[in-house]
Amino acid sequence: MSSTTDSTPAPVATGMRVNGKNWHDTKKAFRPTAGLTSYAKRQELRKHQEAVKEREREMKEEREAERQAHIQRIKDRRAAKEEKARYAKMAEKMHLKRVERLKRREKRNKLLNS
Repeated sequence: MSSTTDSTPAPVATGMRVNGKNWHDTKKAFRPTAGLTSYAKRQELRKHQEAVKEREREMKEEREAERQAHIQRIKDRRAAKEEKARYAKMAEKMHLKRVERLKRREKRNKLLNS
C-alpha cells in the first residue's frame, strides 16, 4: 500500500516561464461559451438585483425621512424658544394678563392662517 491516494492528482510544478514574466497568470484555453448563462438564470439574477436595489432605496428613503424629522424637531424647538423669549421680553414692559391675552390672540390667528 502506498501512502498517496490515487483519486487526488499531485500538484504540477510548472517551473519557470519561458519569457521570465512570472508575475503574469498562466493563460488558459480560449472557451467562448464559458461565460454564457441561460436566459432564465439571467432573468433570475436581474430580479434579485432589482430586489436589492428596491430594498436599498427603501432604506435610503427611511433614513432621509428620519433626518428630515430630526431637522423639523430642531426648527420647531428653536421657534418655540424664540417665541418664549419674545413673550418674556414683552412681559417686562407689559402686564402679564395682557401678554397672555396677546398670546391667545396670536395662536388663534396662527391657526386661521395655516
